[in-house]
Amino acid sequence: MAAVSLRQGDLVWGKLGRYPPWPGKIVNPPKDLKKPIGKKSFFVKFFGTEDHAWIKVEQLKPYHAHKEEMIKANKGKRFQQAVDAVEEFLKKAKAKELAKELAKEHNSSDEKGKKSEGKAKKQTGEKRRKSSDTSSHSPQKRSRDQSPRKRGRPPKDDKDSLSPQPSSLKKLAMKTVSRFSWPPPSSEDNLGSDSWLIHGHRTLGTEMILKKPSVTYQAITKRLKISEEDSGSTSIQAADSTAINGNIVPTDKKIGFLGLGLMGSGIVSNLLKMGHSVTVWNRTAEKKTTGGFHSELWDEDESTKCELFIQEGAHMGRTPAEVVSSCDITFACVADPKAAKDLVLGPSGVLQGIRPGKCYVDMSTVDPETVAELAQVIVSRGGRFLEAPVSGNQQLSNDGRLVILAAGDQGVYEDCMSCFLAMGKTSFFLGEVGNAARMMLILNMVQGSFMATIAEGMTLAQVTGQSQQTLLDILNQGQLANIFLDQKCQNILQGNFKPDFYLKYIQKDLSLAIALGDSVNHPTPMAAAANEVYKRAKALDQSDNDMSAVYRAYIH
Repeated sequence: MAAVSLRQGDLVWGKLGRYPPWPGKIVNPPKDLKKPIGKKSFFVKFFGTEDHAWIKVEQLKPYHAHKEEMIKANKGKRFQQAVDAVEEFLKKAKAKELAKELAKEHNSSDEKGKKSEGKAKKQTGEKRRKSSDTSSHSPQKRSRDQSPRKRGRPPKDDKDSLSPQPSSLKKLAMKTVSRFSWPPPSSEDNLGSDSWLIHGHRTLGTEMILKKPSVTYQAITKRLKISEEDSGSTSIQAADSTAINGNIVPTDKKIGFLGLGLMGSGIVSNLLKMGHSVTVWNRTAEKKTTGGFHSELWDEDESTKCELFIQEGAHMGRTPAEVVSSCDITFACVADPKAAKDLVLGPSGVLQGIRPGKCYVDMSTVDPETVAELAQVIVSRGGRFLEAPVSGNQQLSNDGRLVILAAGDQGVYEDCMSCFLAMGKTSFFLGEVGNAARMMLILNMVQGSFMATIAEGMTLAQVTGQSQQTLLDILNQGQLANIFLDQKCQNILQGNFKPDFYLKYIQKDLSLAIALGDSVNHPTPMAAAANEVYKRAKALDQSDNDMSAVYRAYIH
């Protein structure tokens, strides 16, 4: 994007990393948020999302001049919601200007009223002087008038005559209030006027009460409630925080991140957007040297991964050991137990960079035994360990709306809080090491089994001559209606199985969940049946497709 002349308050299109241009407004950054060093940049709050970020000036375009171009290029639902939010903001701005014009007219009429009051006072004063002259022949009256009095205080009988009458503006205001129902003052009356742009958590302040009729207020608050429902978040960045993904104060600790797969890429991007100092590593750069590490597969050219994040402000580590030794807290998100162990125990691995006080957070979905083994070796070197697998998919990762399940060192959990706020909508601390792994496997067992049942129902509808679309419409009107169900059925209807959660990974999690049940002699027949269907799908080369591709196991 070409450099443009911009200033605070301007509406813009901002380009952040690999994301499409998004509508936003240039605003003042929080006082404790430092401006990045280097090229000129502006602090932008984005509409329709929970994001804000420093954006370089060359990555910004004026909103109005490029509106048609951007709308043609982007057709997504969330993008349209963001554009709608801008239009709502513009309507509000117009209404505010109209209110100012009305106030000017009121002030003008008020001035006229003051002039007429002044004339009346002048005439009253002349009459009083004439009356005084007539009575000046009375010695008693004259002596009383000439007696000294305190400076600036009118005589008693003058007070009533000089008392101002209600101005025309006040009268008009009273009439206006009688015509409209005003919103009650809130406890957040003094919040900044930009606070409603992105989030629906701050009410309009009392400074708006004499400017906006209730119909406007109700329309805006209604829209904000819809925005909250769409985002699924009841606070700025996390459901249990008062930070969205708005007022997060990033930790001053140096953050490392290992593994830039479907989940890791979104997590790192959100950490950077929220102002964290991040050093990244992925296996692509390492292939050229040791070649001994395994991470998640990527859905785009792997060689561009590090470069994308370097452009967003990240640093790059040459090995996992180098990242760990240079950072205070290092996160890892890789594919499976083998990859998690190789990352820690392999050559130039995490363990070689661990020193007393270094923190390691494993976000991979693995079995409790693997977690316990990793925790033991990290702690044996004086390190601190936290497991923190995440529940979600690629889209939720990109949106910073993951659910984090943590267990292990609670102090590390607390140190990671600003990071968790940046990457997720809520987090849970579940106690001792292994608990988060168990809970994560149970969640994915339920999700994988449900997906297999959806696929089974869709194929049964097809072979019995029923409309799959009608089946989905009926499900969406009943108790089972949810986003997951709708998205996966849409994948099946459209034959689009682009990975949002790899099929091979949900099959891996089902296998681990079955093993977890076996370890405590608990039957898992539903998970076992679903696992067999996924194994068949893998045999049909569906491993690197979305989990919804399990549908193909039923039609072949």
